[in-house]
Amino acid sequence: MSFLIYYIILAIIPIWAQIKVKRTYSKYERVRSASGMTGAEVARAILDENGLYQVKVLEHSGFLSDHYNPINKTVNLSTANYHGQSIAGAAVAAHEVGHAIQDKVNYGPLRLRHRLVPVANLGSNASWIFILLGMFTQLTGLFLLGIILMALAVLFQLVTLPVEFNASSRALKQVTTLGIIQHGEEREARQVLSAAALTYVAAAAVAVIELLRLILVFTNLTGNNNNNN
Repeated sequence: MSFLIYYIILAIIPIWAQIKVKRTYSKYERVRSASGMTGAEVARAILDENGLYQVKVLEHSGFLSDHYNPINKTVNLSTANYHGQSIAGAAVAAHEVGHAIQDKVNYGPLRLRHRLVPVANLGSNASWIFILLGMFTQLTGLFLLGIILMALAVLFQLVTLPVEFNASSRALKQVTTLGIIQHGEEREARQVLSAAALTYVAAAAVAVIELLRLILVFTNLTGNNNNNN
């Protein structure tokens, strides 16, 4: 029963974060910004202000599929944000440009996150294979390898937090300095960015909790093996 409650809690955390994001975004997507600029115009204005003329702003399908691609140097905005003139769209567009600025200045955590992508993918995909094999065979070495792989994926989640918070901080500074967001709108833009950050916080929290649980299981498994010997 305790395991059921545990997994229900783990499932609720990210679901709650997603609901919070969608509600906040939907609320301010209906509020037109005083500047009347579309998300594409906001992104272009900030990019040009920071000398990032080579970075393109592209329309991307999907709901809140906005992202910065460091490989082809593009800011990709979902259709609603690309064409919309809302406070939410301006905030999201500025946030993605924040990543482009991080890329330009070689922001340390962003570089670290890029380097962690291959090992994080490996950890996410392979960790449970070794963990389950270790549990069924009682081979602690396999279990430990699984935990190490999972820890790499968790590290990626943790490094993502300062990257996202820093991008939002840069975004707010840019939109207020350039007058894209007026003083009365800054609170609303901050709410959109804070809600979006919750998804990353929730993902990191769930990952850390699960990693700690597995470390505890490993400790118990090792203790039982030592007692049997």
